[in-house]
Amino acid sequence: MKSAIHKITKEANFLSLTGNLIIAFFGFAGFALIARSFPVNIFGQWVLYISSGAFIEMFRFGITNTAIVRYLSGVGQDERLKFIGSNGFIGLVATAGIAILLWTCHLIFAVPIKNAGYELFFAWYPLLAFINLPYNTALVIMQADQHFSKMLFIKFFNSAAFFMILLINYMYLEMTLVQLVIAQLIVNLITSLICMVKGWDGFRYLGQTTRRTNRILLNFGKYTTFTLIGTNLLRSADTLIISLSPLGTAAVALYSIPMKLTEIQQIPLRSFVATAFPKMSKASLLGKIDEVRELFYSYTGAMTYLFVFVSIITFVFAEFFVSLLGGSQYLGTDPVTGANAVIIMRAFSIYGLLLPIDRMTGIGLDSINRPGKNLIKVTFMVVANVIGDLVAVFVFKSLLVVAIASILFTIIGVWVGFHFLNYELHLKHFRVYTSGLEFYRKMYHKMRKHIG
Repeated sequence: MKSAIHKITKEANFLSLTGNLIIAFFGFAGFALIARSFPVNIFGQWVLYISSGAFIEMFRFGITNTAIVRYLSGVGQDERLKFIGSNGFIGLVATAGIAILLWTCHLIFAVPIKNAGYELFFAWYPLLAFINLPYNTALVIMQADQHFSKMLFIKFFNSAAFFMILLINYMYLEMTLVQLVIAQLIVNLITSLICMVKGWDGFRYLGQTTRRTNRILLNFGKYTTFTLIGTNLLRSADTLIISLSPLGTAAVALYSIPMKLTEIQQIPLRSFVATAFPKMSKASLLGKIDEVRELFYSYTGAMTYLFVFVSIITFVFAEFFVSLLGGSQYLGTDPVTGANAVIIMRAFSIYGLLLPIDRMTGIGLDSINRPGKNLIKVTFMVVANVIGDLVAVFVFKSLLVVAIASILFTIIGVWVGFHFLNYELHLKHFRVYTSGLEFYRKMYHKMRKHIG
């Protein structure tokens, strides 16, 4: 029995899921503490800081992250060090460029930026970008090598440390937003120092950088960068357009509650993708297209069945989750915006049913070296999302319609992505569902065998 439990806890999917569950727990709990620590309009500024930072992170690491995972999955040791060196070099250059641009904008447009609620982002994010570079670089190398136990440790430390600061602040300190950002910088600095001391960040191999490996990563990254930016726009465009609308920062805060809760649905998704992508990439690099196809069927099917269960939970208990995260002030219909966070949450539950096949078609295209087609897919989705958001906010003046737009653009993404992937892999739709059932059947028999 002990050996069975030990084997299960060492399995990649388990470690990846555990890591994401821990991040989600501290993320939700911390988000709830911040929502309760500040008035709605001040909390909206924090949401803008976090969401804007997440968007820039997509650009900063989108250049190399997907590419480095793909190529490290199937190269020898000498090539490996060159790719790791190039990854660090490109990350440093991108971070420096972004920091200079943001600080320059803050210097020139200080008043409009402050009035729009983005002062925290333009003033402090560039510093955070430099501080967390070793931490984020270490995570992507660990994912490529499937060292999920190390990822679990470093994610736990970073998330738990910041959560403890938020808890102490909520109970005793009552820090300002700027002080909270400084605390976040300190936690990320300590995390990055750990990664550097352990040698996990790979910056010691900067001298191994070559023009060839730089070019390979950038050629792949020119597609994945915009794909990741587009993917983030699918989440952040809602917040950005709402913040610029007459609904204001209070609407941003209200909408952020059900949007944050959708991450419950994405916990298993991120875990499965983290293990599926390196496997599919390695099979593709070795020319095993049949294996890529089977991995796609298995992971997509397994996640689809799981998401049916998760979506039912979030739909039925939407009021409980909204109250848990935001407090009673977010229950009922908001008198200013006319929005109801619980109803929006239920709309996002329906949206969650589409996430597995949408994400896996994108992962499939990247793994078989078709990032350009994945970019086309995401572009269709972004255009549909932006149009939907603009109509929802300026015509209907409804946050619920913004959430409904998320369902519509995801349907478009599923159709386009499956079309492109089907052209390359010659897929059979029903195999997704039969392979998903087979995934759980094998898991069940494996657990019975170990326990017995």
